Amino acid sequence: MSALRALLPPVTGEDGWMPVTDGESGAAVFRSPDGSRYAKCVPARDTAALEGERDRAAWLHDQGVPGPRVLDWRTGADGACLLTSAVAGVPADRLGPDALAAVWAPIADAVRLLHALPVQACPFSRDLASMFAAARDVVARGAVTDDFLPVEQQGTPPEELLARLAPGLDHRLAQEAASAVVCHGDLCLPNIVVDPGSGRFAGFIDLGRLGRADPHADLSLLFATARETWPDEDRARAAEQAFADRYGAPVDRARERFYLHLDPLTWG
Repeated sequence: MSALRALLPPVTGEDGWMPVTDGESGAAVFRSPDGSRYAKCVPARDTAALEGERDRAAWLHDQGVPGPRVLDWRTGADGACLLTSAVAGVPADRLGPDALAAVWAPIADAVRLLHALPVQACPFSRDLASMFAAARDVVARGAVTDDFLPVEQQGTPPEELLARLAPGLDHRLAQEAASAVVCHGDLCLPNIVVDPGSGRFAGFIDLGRLGRADPHADLSLLFATARETWPDEDRARAAEQAFADRYGAPVDRARERFYLHLDPLTWG
């Protein structure tokens, strides 16, 4: 982390840049002393991926969708550093059941806004073909993280999980071609920031996977993480129906399951 710290710009404040968390693939995240900025730093091998996240964040901001603003981009021999504005609020996974219910409608409105962006104008792709190729690579390298899998699939060989999805690939590709939208790409509750005091949506964060995709790639992750806050099945199902009503389109449960089972195979 010391080498990555060298990429950070100077700041005023007794403690300087404060570490927040170590991310995937050696990334490190820091917060400025006043809390107004975040810096994500990666080793040189991951510079291209962070550059993609930078471009996605800048593009989404230009579309008027709330999220972080790109403030600076710094590179060096040791890697790269992306500086963005903080999105004021609380990640939605930190809310209790009633507090999440209170902001559920604004979250649905925000997802509808994102998915309503002109898909052909989006320069980034998160298409199923690339997702499946990534899954094949991760599985072949033995890099699947068992804890990322749905509970009922943990302990099952990843090769078997991928083989279960393969027969439906052509059908899902056709569905994606007919209904692709601009997706967040990792639409789980930790990446949705809300202001519980006002009951408003504040912004999307962690935009490295944003791109054109089937809307169920987003909805599957959103609903799965919301069920962790609402473990009562009846309450979760009622919330999902309320979301679909406000979003303006029904949820295809088979497509939802397909993407829920594919996504964990793409991380590694």
